Amino acid sequence: MAHLPDGPESHRLRRTHLPERRPLLGTSVREADLSLGLNGAGDGLLDTTHFDTVRFPPPEWALDSFSSAYADGETAYTAYRGSDEVRGACAPSLSRLLGVDLDPSRHLAITAGTQSGLFAVLAALVDEGDLVVLADPEYLFVERMLRFLGAEVLRLPFVETEDGLQPDLDRLEEWSARGIALYVTSNPNNPTGTVFSSETVARIGRIACAGDFRVLIDELYCRLVYDGGYSHLAAEPGMFERTVTLLGGSKTESLSGFRVGMVVADAPVVDAIEQALAMMCLRAPAYAQHVLSRWLVDDVEFVARRVDELRALRDETVARLRAVPGLRVSPGRGTAYLWADVSELGLSDVEVARLLQQEAGVVVSPGYQFGPSGIGRFRICYAREEQGWWEALDRMTAALTSASGTTHDEHVPASQGSST
Repeated sequence: MAHLPDGPESHRLRRTHLPERRPLLGTSVREADLSLGLNGAGDGLLDTTHFDTVRFPPPEWALDSFSSAYADGETAYTAYRGSDEVRGACAPSLSRLLGVDLDPSRHLAITAGTQSGLFAVLAALVDEGDLVVLADPEYLFVERMLRFLGAEVLRLPFVETEDGLQPDLDRLEEWSARGIALYVTSNPNNPTGTVFSSETVARIGRIACAGDFRVLIDELYCRLVYDGGYSHLAAEPGMFERTVTLLGGSKTESLSGFRVGMVVADAPVVDAIEQALAMMCLRAPAYAQHVLSRWLVDDVEFVARRVDELRALRDETVARLRAVPGLRVSPGRGTAYLWADVSELGLSDVEVARLLQQEAGVVVSPGYQFGPSGIGRFRICYAREEQGWWEALDRMTAALTSASGTTHDEHVPASQGSST
């Protein structure tokens, strides 16, 4: 009698557990996630893995746009790449944002959130055995998707420069001779918050053109930058045909619950992505697509206010965390994340994540999720309601200080603490 294999998971799915990380973690990434209960639910704890959409709700026009589409039954079904009307409305604003001329029928695809867009792009462009260079650290699901697809993954570290953390482009240039299929990164980077300098963006473009490979760049946080300029890779010479840009309002405008994102790419790439979208979900949620019609148009002042509010939260959060002896945190110029280093506390990132759940009632993202360089770090999102967040930070700093064997001093206000 034939027997079923142990467990229902395919070998392809098991690859996403990243068992090769066991020597660093003592366990697979999947097993570590399960041990910490990291399933996205929060389980009643204060969950810093995402934005607080009560404190930072969507713009009022989001519901109006959704309701108007819902009231019109003709909007229920769209092309797989998204509503012609919505893509037409978005193209002028996206063209201005990116600095490129976009044809709404050929260069845009609306996705079921940027997560769906990310998988659709990778599924459309990556073959089994392809060499893919992935930033280290980088958004936690990218490497798992690439393992699912059977890619060979090389992790590209960041290095300290006069512009702060920047990708190691000397190494990228060296690896390009090996026949890279795709370089995947985010700018601003998730989880570090670093923003690529204009020189970095330009050099990525030159390396990609010389090495004849594409770049998938997640620019979800490109409008959440606190100071300095920002350069879009797609606008670099020769790079529109080689760049796939992920965008959306899920974070800056708190549109995450509507599950819509945008992919910008050359026409043949969008054609390929549309085929993947059709198999995955047919189309992005049709009524929700219409909230993008006013994205980048009616939210300029809204985003400016939000950036100011988040800057204040960032600065105060940094000051409070720096009260923990040995805890190192250097804020980036973008996102609403802090990438804290606990290595000097004598605790692993798994131990810290468990400690903060049990002693402070707070869920953080342990650094191992973002790549090998994340071991000994954790990520928090400080886009939270202020009073509750200050109380949570007091519990966190007390727990970390106690665990490190040190008594922490009273909180020093941001105005008196270390410069960010």
